[in-house]
Order: sequence, then structure tokens, then C-alpha cells
Amino acid sequence: MSTPGFWDNQSEAQKVIDEVKHLKEQVETMAKLEESQEELELMLELIAEEQDESLLPELKEGIQSLKEKLNEFELNLLLNEPYDKNNAILELHPGAGGTESQDWASMLLRMYTRWAERKGFKVETLDYLPGEEAGLKSVTLLIKGHNAYGYLKAEKGVHRLVRISPFDSSGRRHTSFVSANVMPEVDDDVEVEIKAEDLKIDTYRSSGAGGQHVNTTDSAVRITHLPTGIVVTCQSERSQIQNRERAMKILKARLHERMMEERKKELAELQGEQTEIGWGNQIRSYVFHPYSMVKDHRTQVEVGNVQAVMDGEIDVFIDAYLRKRINAPKEKER
Repeated sequence: MSTPGFWDNQSEAQKVIDEVKHLKEQVETMAKLEESQEELELMLELIAEEQDESLLPELKEGIQSLKEKLNEFELNLLLNEPYDKNNAILELHPGAGGTESQDWASMLLRMYTRWAERKGFKVETLDYLPGEEAGLKSVTLLIKGHNAYGYLKAEKGVHRLVRISPFDSSGRRHTSFVSANVMPEVDDDVEVEIKAEDLKIDTYRSSGAGGQHVNTTDSAVRITHLPTGIVVTCQSERSQIQNRERAMKILKARLHERMMEERKKELAELQGEQTEIGWGNQIRSYVFHPYSMVKDHRTQVEVGNVQAVMDGEIDVFIDAYLRKRINAPKEKER
């Protein structure tokens, strides 16, 4: 940072600053954990010397708190795959079921937004298509923060809801599905070849909120990648140029993800194995009726407090899945 010309490239400079900030946070967190451990050891010595058991509840509470903080810190360090530290692009798409599934998608949007806020991440809506009666038809979010993709990659798959439908006058139980797709926001230096002749670019008027300017000009952008059929849209910015840049970033992330998936499939075929989790597989069930429970089918983790989960408390599922994934190679070796 002290090198002459450091600020000549603003975007590169910002990356370095973000990395420094993250490293400082790691060092400070480690120092706080060590300090907490020393305080607990002193308390234990005091209890032993004074034979005063009145401090035992406070000691137990302190040990539990330290365990939880250590657990979180350890997981943070374990997120060391190539794109774990990147921002995440999260897409939600309702399955069949019309209004019911679209409403479920809006509930998941709220859940992930709340979770991101708890983590101190920033959330930007890149594209939003509202439902006709309620909910949404699709939404694309950019979740910005260190390890955003590392955490959210655990959420890729189909999320299933069972509840008494508020849209059914007969009060029947309904099952709804929403697919979540998660990709890392890839840096400009990642090589993904996109030829101009392979792109079809359309502009149209934004359908979302944003003031008079947004709704009276063709600022929204839709880009179709002809060889793969991938379509991305962006209407979050007032400027068509800015929307085009963001749409190209999403396209680049989608193409990069496709390339990585193809490599994984090739490797799995060579090894004679199937991939653990593929697109379209149900990963978690949220049951509102006849009982309350959220169950992750990959790790068997269950939570009875559905409302807390819908308020963004999903770290227990993310933690269990990531640890299982990290430990899987070790178990195979044994």
C-alpha cells in the first residue's frame, strides 16, 4: 500500500485494502480468543483456590461461548477453496405451483437477506421479477463480503416447503419448491472466453421500482449467450451501460460455473463416481404443518424453531454441510 502508484488502479487498490482488512480481523479475532481463554483459566484457578462454586455457572457459560467463537473462526479458516473468499451471486427460481411457489421464493429471499445482514454482508438486487399475485418469479442477488460464496455454496439446490396455503380457501396443505443457484462473482482476471458474435443483447424498460427515469427508458438489459442458451438480465441500475456491465459479470460467472461443473463431471467419470450433489436435488425441507421442523437431508441436521430459520438463522445448516464436505476426503483416505 505504501508503493508509489498504488492508487493508480482504484479497483485493484480496493482489493488489496479489503484483503488487509480481512487479515487484520483474523489477527484481532485470534488475540481476543486467546484473551478469553486466559480469563477462563484464571477464573478456574480462582474457583479451585477459594473453593467458591458460585462462579461455576459463569465459567461454564464462558467456555460454551468460547467454543462457539472457536468453531466459527475455524470454519472461516477452512474456507480456502479457490473462490470461497469471493462475493456470491444468488439466484432464486420458483418451481411449478404458481403463486404458492412464488410466495415461497419471496420468503427465502427474506431469509437470505436477513442472514447476510447478520454476517455484515451487503446485498444488492441485480434483477427482480415480481409474481402476478404475490411473491416473485425470479430474483438475482449480489451478496458482497469476504467468504460470501464460501458460505452460500452450501445453499445450492432445491428447497422444499410444506404448509397450509394462505392462498387456498379450503385450508389444504401444499408442498412448494424453489431452486437456489449460487455462483462466485469472478474477477476480471479469470479467463472466460466470450465472443461478441455469440451474444444477443436486448434492452427494455425496467419493471421494478427505481423512479421515473428507470421506468421511462430502455435501461434494463438482457444478454443471451447463443452457444449455451444462457440468458441473464439486469435492471438494478439507472444506466443501460451499468446494467450491461453487471449482466456481463453474471454471464461470466454462469459460464465459469458451467466450465467448472463440466470439469467435475469429467473427473467423476474418470474416477467412476457420481457427484455428491447435483442441480435439482432437494437439499432441505421446511415444514410448517402438521409440525414445525427444518431438516437438511445431506447432514440430517434438524431445527425445531422454523421462525428463527426464516429470520436468517441458517448457520447451523451451513456449518454442518461445509464441515462434512471438508472432512469427506479424510474419511475416504481411511
